[in-house]
Amino acid sequence: MKVAIVGASGAVGQEFLRVLEQRNFPIDELLLFGSERSAGTKYTFRGREIEVKLLQHNDDFKGVDIAFTSAGAGTSKEYAETITKYGAIMIDNSSAFRMDADVPLVVPECNAEDALNAPRNIIANPNCTTIMMVVALQPIEKLSHITRIHVASYQSASGAGAAAMAELQDQYASLVKGEEPKVEKFAYQLAYNVIPQIDVFTDNDYTKEEMKMFNETRKIMHSDVRCSAMCVRISSLRSHSEAVWVETEQPLTAKQVQDALAAAPGVTLQDDPATKTYPMPLYTGGKDDVYVGRVRKDLANENGITLWLSSDQIRKGAALNAVQIAEYLISRK
Repeated sequence: MKVAIVGASGAVGQEFLRVLEQRNFPIDELLLFGSERSAGTKYTFRGREIEVKLLQHNDDFKGVDIAFTSAGAGTSKEYAETITKYGAIMIDNSSAFRMDADVPLVVPECNAEDALNAPRNIIANPNCTTIMMVVALQPIEKLSHITRIHVASYQSASGAGAAAMAELQDQYASLVKGEEPKVEKFAYQLAYNVIPQIDVFTDNDYTKEEMKMFNETRKIMHSDVRCSAMCVRISSLRSHSEAVWVETEQPLTAKQVQDALAAAPGVTLQDDPATKTYPMPLYTGGKDDVYVGRVRKDLANENGITLWLSSDQIRKGAALNAVQIAEYLISRK
């Protein structure tokens, strides 16, 4: 098994290295690729140093079985043909191909089999907020079809990359010293603040991030569900959280939903109000599962359930989900 990581020096690329090693993914040879800035950097994987190669239009991907790409939509579009032309399966973490009809958009807990039909040898990894949500919604969908979703996301600095995490930490340090914080990665100062905008606004005044949740959820779940999202950047460092309201065709009890979630793959139920037990980003960072709590009936909707979830968006929201797709493909060979 010959595997490549494109964008190896980024936050998700580094998480790929950790996840592949921790899960003992079958690799005989690992290739790392990056931009001119990161080419030549060396990273240790399973006790061996591997040097990052410059990503180029050449034959470097000849013999590669699986290529994990996380270098932005522009890079994915430019290099897709170069990466896949010798038969490599490209599992892409960008938004470049997610809504293309001939590219499967896959969350293994929901629609793993879609990955088997990839005519362009490209499989898209969904947006992190979508991944987390649909993992929690799939067990509910099995109980009764979900017709409507309202969701508010609480997204950490790490969703904007490693430099954004550093900026948040630097802002707090500056403010403690009475200095003016530097603002580059976000529209406003994030420290001691929340910013109700992630990505750019579209014509309907929803952001691209919010529209991803609408469109991607429908494709992954093969559903006509309508999702209205409000995506917010908060000053936690790692792991995203979401407050989710779902409406189902048939009324469900909180107990039915809790039992389904407790039995679902990729979900950990943490839900005991009496002991103040519920998921928080402080504790979900570095974990594989989507953690769910605060499950209860929606007081404003007889067919409604509301819940809270938290998950590491660099891990399950990006690298881990892509690796799980690859593991599924290997299991079906």
